Amino acid sequence: MRIHRALARAGVASRRKAETLVAEGRVRINGEVARTGQSVDLVRDAITVDGRPVARPQETAWLVLNKPAGVLTTASDPEGRRTVFDLVPPRPGLTYVGRLDYMTEGVLLLTTDGEAAHRLTHPSTGVERTYVATVRGHVREAADAIRAGVDLEDGHVVPEAVEVHPGPAPRTWALRLTIREGRNREVRRLCDAVGLEVLQLVRTAFGPVRLGALAPGASRALTPKERDLLRALLRPRRGGRG
Repeated sequence: MRIHRALARAGVASRRKAETLVAEGRVRINGEVARTGQSVDLVRDAITVDGRPVARPQETAWLVLNKPAGVLTTASDPEGRRTVFDLVPPRPGLTYVGRLDYMTEGVLLLTTDGEAAHRLTHPSTGVERTYVATVRGHVREAADAIRAGVDLEDGHVVPEAVEVHPGPAPRTWALRLTIREGRNREVRRLCDAVGLEVLQLVRTAFGPVRLGALAPGASRALTPKERDLLRALLRPRRGGRG
């Protein structure tokens, strides 16, 4: 196995970041500086990054967390605020699959497979993400505008699906959006662009993984079926995409 793939599989970094670590001379194999493209055996070879041993691979972990509002999607916070890693069992190499902003709730995947995490969030993979925004405003007109496409500062956005339902309180609406791009704060920026006030935002699905009855702050292991469906998303597509 190539060294950058081995590091990604061990949960050290994404494959792209691992390539950078090797190029910078920060990776050693059996005491020797690793070369780009060098083959390794994760079980037999002693691999270090910045002098720290890379743990032998365990079975890949996949979790889904129902992230509450007011929790950071980051490894640590200088201000001491809670992070998603405070809510899940500790596991070496665990990383999140994409981000949810501070006040956004719902489905957040975590895995020890750094390469898969990177690929699932890459635009070329096109994984569907479904959100339900509780909003105030002229939602029918806003939904029509979103269906037609909205120009944001980082490009034109046309969701896969847009639905409007009555909200949980008077004069509120539940706006259900399915998108593929996964841009930073995309749903909030879409709502702002069409004049909607977002009261709550929940991601209810990431690809085949749905929130279901998972309580806020709780996590669970993915089912075998969910893991198989995620692996299917990572298979190369015809025409060179994947």
